[in-house]
Amino acid sequence: MVTAGQRRGADTKAAIRAVAIELFTEKGYEATSLREIAERLEITKAALYYHFSSKESIVASIFEAHLASLDEMVAWAKEQPPGPDLRVQMVDRMVDMVTGEGLPAMRFAMANQQVVRDLKPHPGKGFDRFTELFDLVTGPDATLEETLRIRAALLSVNVVLMAARDLNATDEEIAKVARDIAHQLIKD
Repeated sequence: MVTAGQRRGADTKAAIRAVAIELFTEKGYEATSLREIAERLEITKAALYYHFSSKESIVASIFEAHLASLDEMVAWAKEQPPGPDLRVQMVDRMVDMVTGEGLPAMRFAMANQQVVRDLKPHPGKGFDRFTELFDLVTGPDATLEETLRIRAALLSVNVVLMAARDLNATDEEIAKVARDIAHQLIKD
């Protein structure tokens, strides 16, 4: 077995989140134990407890990682000049974020909706970040149509991923379609 000391802490946390999402999605949140997560990772249960005290803390960490990614996007957008290039780049960044670690997290959330509702990880914070992102990308002089196209484009990435549930397509194929649809929405 691999001990916590044989991996860097951040790497171990990321690996625990990835395996937990996988098991929570496959078996369900309630049916998955911390022992199973540790076994799949080939780490001791004590090493897992070093990083996470409970399944709830793993779920909270999943959503915190997503919020941190949104915060990074907001910070990046603040440094960019507004305009069409920013809109295209933001769509690409959104697709990359959501289809990276976000796609398994979304699958987990869809498979475990009651758990997500019960745990209420960071209620409203994601929406606040999206609102700030929308404002940065649209700029103050955008028309109503431009504003709604940009918002629809950014939100369409999540919608496409949810709509792709149970389709016979690879993550890469889904990401390409999500990117194409979002780009079409921001075209003038």
